[in-house]
Amino acid sequence: MVTYNVNLEGKTVLVTGAAGFIGSNLVKRLFKDINNIKVIGIDSITDYYDVNIKYERLKEIEALGCDWQFYQTSIADRTSLENIFTENKISVVVNLAAQAGVRYSITNPDAYIESNLIGFYNILEACRHHEVEHLVYASSSSVYGSNKKVPYSTDDKVDNPVSLYAATKKSNELMAHAYSKLYNIPSTGLRFFTVYGPAGRPDMAYFSFTNKLREGKTIQIFNYGNCKRDFTYVDDIVEGVVRVMQHAPKKQGGEDGLPIPPYKIYNIGNNNPENLLDFVTILQEELIRAGVLLADYDFEAHKELVPMQAGDVPVTFADTTPLEEDFGFKPSTSLRDGLRVFAEWYAKYYRICDK
Repeated sequence: MVTYNVNLEGKTVLVTGAAGFIGSNLVKRLFKDINNIKVIGIDSITDYYDVNIKYERLKEIEALGCDWQFYQTSIADRTSLENIFTENKISVVVNLAAQAGVRYSITNPDAYIESNLIGFYNILEACRHHEVEHLVYASSSSVYGSNKKVPYSTDDKVDNPVSLYAATKKSNELMAHAYSKLYNIPSTGLRFFTVYGPAGRPDMAYFSFTNKLREGKTIQIFNYGNCKRDFTYVDDIVEGVVRVMQHAPKKQGGEDGLPIPPYKIYNIGNNNPENLLDFVTILQEELIRAGVLLADYDFEAHKELVPMQAGDVPVTFADTTPLEEDFGFKPSTSLRDGLRVFAEWYAKYYRICDK
């Protein structure tokens, strides 16, 4: 891939979804690694899940004492977004703001249209009118739908989404391509695969399973446990984002003499799908180790194997070869190591050891 370097030192970076799981970790990493950087954060702080976790993430960022400015607003609010771009000379945009969740898109579709489509359109328009050097945005492994070929490659067709959430993410990729071609906006889409880690989203399986087990409730394992997921630790996701941010696609000529837009898509996944039953076993072991659950906890009595749920797919599996070739990076955190950090965070955050 032909790219040019984007030096982040002394620049202003906009991170949308900054109070979110990936966004907050990205902001902290940027302040740690990049000298003299200013980061502007946007987040609407919706109550899709516990807002206390979001405020705790923001608190950790503010405690760093760095050049940080936060706006509680939605990217769907075009006037507010335009004001932010007008008041700040933003060089790089990382759009992580979105309504997440495959299953929730079935019951609350309006939220996905507003944030994932209208909001993303507003981001593109702002980048168009304010000469942004690089737009990096979150896509999703869900765009692969029920593709049978694995591992999933960015060269595969993704024309059969099985959820509205997946359809909005595919739409983002198409919209970004159009703006790259029409207005020469360098853009890179990142298809994230099942992100997990400490201070994550409580609706994700590893977090929701932990909550239910703590409460003595039954956990449901879909497709009778025959699903596989390419679990990717949040630090690996952030490492990939930071590397991509600093290398923007460059406009070039094609073999037919027509220009190729400055546009690229990558998978960021662990390239190692895990069976859900194995995942649950590792999670249980690490929760016991961290003192979140008692050693004699009766897991079998709290586990139910159920059919596949609408909108889900049986396997996710990332081909990360282009990421490795272009950036020399491949996610490598093992599931056990990542869940161990999560379990230790969970015990500390909910003060289980104090009880």
